[in-house]
Amino acid sequence: MCRVVDLQQAVLAKNDACAHTLREDLAARGTAVVNLLSSPGSGKTALLERELTLARSRGIPVAALTADLATENDAVRLARSGVPVKQVLTDGLCHLEAEMLGGHLHGWLPADTRLLFIENVGNLVCPASYDLGETLRIVLASVTEGEDKPLKYPTAFGLAHLVVVTKTDIAEAVSFDEAEFRANVERINPGVEVVLTSARRGEGDGVLVDRALAARDGAPVHIPVMTRKSHHVHDAGDGQPRDEGHLSPRAHTHGVDHAHHGHHGDHSHHGHHGDHTHGTDHGHHREHAHAPRAQDGGRPHTTDPDPDTVASGR
Repeated sequence: MCRVVDLQQAVLAKNDACAHTLREDLAARGTAVVNLLSSPGSGKTALLERELTLARSRGIPVAALTADLATENDAVRLARSGVPVKQVLTDGLCHLEAEMLGGHLHGWLPADTRLLFIENVGNLVCPASYDLGETLRIVLASVTEGEDKPLKYPTAFGLAHLVVVTKTDIAEAVSFDEAEFRANVERINPGVEVVLTSARRGEGDGVLVDRALAARDGAPVHIPVMTRKSHHVHDAGDGQPRDEGHLSPRAHTHGVDHAHHGHHGDHSHHGHHGDHTHGTDHGHHREHAHAPRAQDGGRPHTTDPDPDTVASGR
């Protein structure tokens, strides 16, 4: 098991170093990166399409990269906004990594891009552990997913700079309790902003663009308690300290929110983030840890993803 722990820590350390370099490179060219995390079906593609369209109408140079296990459906939808869009197919890997992202951005991202939105793979477990060099990490949850979502996925919500509730136009129909959801978010990530949106009604239009532009221009970004406790100034793996406030979830390994397949929501793990390794709770997949992937793909991830990930290419 120690070898699994060591390998996982080495993978995350390498990712941190790549993310650190990517963050510096993009900041030097004036580009802010927004990493969007959510479960499949949360409505993030619909919301992002509206945000990209709005940004273009305001003359803001913006681009989007969307990741899926398969299909280019989301890229086709986002391209309707008229902004540069790129699809990344992960070939089974349940998250993006900084090195992979950097490879896809090279030679593609327009030089004048001010905002780059990353639509991560639909999954609230695996992507939570990987820094992509983002300026903002935003976690989305739809009103249909239940008020206890933050408790079920404490790493994803605990490291968020902003939490977005989607599909509020059907909140009454599904008896969504906004107060309870906010209380659960506050329990996991005290002080983080929670905003309500509806792509259908236009509620919250511009919130992603506005928050990203503000962060790009130097506005203070929420620093999660989970980050403050463990990562005030951390070694990025390359011997250089990372700026306080940018998350480095190296202490939060991939299995942090896993119990057993099919029971991923039964534990909130309060106070135990970082004690679990990627393969710890995967049953017959215990021997597998994520190996670094080449920029153009690499070996597909062999560990079965969380059930949230097993959806048809959301």
